[in-house]
This record gives sequence, C-alpha cells and structure tokens, in this order.
Amino acid sequence: MPNDLHGDLPKTLWQNQPTETSKMSLILIRQKARELRARARRQMIGSLAVPMVVAYMYDFCITHFPNWLQMLNPPFALALAWSIAGIYFLNRGKRSEEMLPEAGLSTGLQFCRKEIEQRRDYFRRVVAWLFAPVVLATATCAMALSVAAGPAKFLEVMPFIMLGAAWIVAYLWMRSRQMRQLQRELDELSEIEGANNT
Repeated sequence: MPNDLHGDLPKTLWQNQPTETSKMSLILIRQKARELRARARRQMIGSLAVPMVVAYMYDFCITHFPNWLQMLNPPFALALAWSIAGIYFLNRGKRSEEMLPEAGLSTGLQFCRKEIEQRRDYFRRVVAWLFAPVVLATATCAMALSVAAGPAKFLEVMPFIMLGAAWIVAYLWMRSRQMRQLQRELDELSEIEGANNT
C-alpha cells in the first residue's frame, strides 16, 4: 500500500494544488483599485482649477486693458460658462464605488477595468470640456495683448503667444501619453484575466 503513493497520485496532487498567483494577483488588484480611486478623486479636484484659471485670465485682461472690455467680455464669459459646464458634464454620474473586501479576483478585475475605462473616457472628454475653454481664454488674452501693444510692439508680445502655443502642444502630448498608459493597463488586466482563466 505505501507503494501506491509512488504512482501518479503525487504528480496529480502537485498539479492540482492551488497556486499563489491568484492570491498575489488579488492583492495587487485591490491595491490597483485603491490607486485608481485616488487618481479619480485627484482628477475631480484638479478640474475645479480650470474655471479659476479662466477667471484669473479675465481679471488680468480687464485690469490691464480696460479700454477693450466690449471685446473681452463675450469670449471670457463663454470660456467661464463653458468650463463650469465642463466640470458638471465630466463629473456627472462618476460616483466611484469602492471595491468590496470580499470581492474575488474576477470581480476585482471587472472593477479595475471599469475604473480604467472611466478614466479613458474622462481623458477623451476633458479636451472638449476643460482644455478648450482655457485655450479660448488664452487666445483672447493673447489677442488683447497684441492689440494693446500695437504693430510696433507685437514682437515683444510674441514670446507670450509662443509660450501659450507650446503649452497647448505639451498638454496634448501628455494626454496622448496618458491614453497610451491606460491602454497598457487594460492590456495588463486582460493578461491577468487570461492567466487566471487557464
């Protein structure tokens, strides 16, 4: 009877035993879920700064260029209203639920996938709802500077305009980088799902 253990039984027991991978993956998934929630909260708080930036630019322009109020009021009013509406539309329905402590691996993966997809959708919409009003305010401010300076001093205003253009390009480049990072995170989740399903 002791010789029966030397057959296929130890091999079968060894191959059928649970692996550590699922436990470790579950711990990592829970940690990732906490990180995703923290990032989402920081994004929501960061989006509140956009109307303040637009209001600051408006204040700067009306303080330094009081003769141009009729030209400055409509674009800045539009940019301010647009940015406030953007905060509402971006954060509407974005209540992030917490991952339950007793959630399993597949539930945790679904939770993380949903959070990452929400962030990806947020990044897609942020350009239209928050970035565009700041660009409008910056362009209006640059236009006011160039009109007030006149043709003779336009070259002195040019560095400010170039700085604004460089900021726009850098912002769009950073957003595209973040979108690629989110896609990599989604691919990693797919790999984990595939490894745990086999």
